[in-house]
Amino acid sequence: MSQENLFGYIPNKTIIHNLSGSTKLISFILLSLIVMTSFDTRFLVTMTIFSLILFYIARIPWRNIKVLIYFVLVFSILNLLTIYIFEPEYGVQLYNSRTVLFEGIGRYTITTEQLFYEFNVAIKYFTTIPLALIFIFTTDPSEFASSLNRIGVSYRISYAVSLALRYIPDIQDSFFEIRQAQQARGLEMSRKTSLMKQITRSAQIIMPLIFSSLNRIETISQAMELRRFGKNKSRTWYRYKPFTKKDFIALALIIIITVIGVLLFFVNDGRFYNPF
Repeated sequence: MSQENLFGYIPNKTIIHNLSGSTKLISFILLSLIVMTSFDTRFLVTMTIFSLILFYIARIPWRNIKVLIYFVLVFSILNLLTIYIFEPEYGVQLYNSRTVLFEGIGRYTITTEQLFYEFNVAIKYFTTIPLALIFIFTTDPSEFASSLNRIGVSYRISYAVSLALRYIPDIQDSFFEIRQAQQARGLEMSRKTSLMKQITRSAQIIMPLIFSSLNRIETISQAMELRRFGKNKSRTWYRYKPFTKKDFIALALIIIITVIGVLLFFVNDGRFYNPF
């Protein structure tokens, strides 16, 4: 299976790839927190454009992410529909205004305020998802582990996270190999068959893969224990990348963006921007 089909770190020489893992981790945490907290539409739209520009700079191949993007789209639509079903006038309560666009049945009317609120929720996904993909596809797992350790996380936990990230491409690789073998035996799993059959047959492959992965984890943990992993209080990292001038500039930019997002709370007297 070609590496470009795998969901995980892809080596490259972009500006984002060259940043320290610690810089990317801190930036991802700060931007995700401020985006998920804020409901200022102006800020969220700006952040969406910013994250898409970063995504373009990172040069992540579409083939690697298209399935995830489709899943996020479906999830987003379902989430927005669920919000409307359970709270069709939540936006009216938030913005203390009610502008009816279409009359519905009972309380199920379409209001400008509700659409505005759900629009804010939707663009949160399309801001944070590119940031998460950038972090996953541009950060070497070993460097990520050293970054976690650098910000105070135990190196034992950091190493466990590194191993988990390394398993994602391995499991995906095994999944595609098994699926191709099944199709060679006449079990259709492509788009030529129905969606339900694709899901069912994929699940029949994924479940054994999960259990086999647990056995592999047990083997690795025993090997690490035999090598006395975790005996010392600290360790050195082969993939450790020190801070450079680019890292400080990137962190300064992220901190400025975060501060602007926080200041908007005071400007708006809360998290919500109310144009009504």
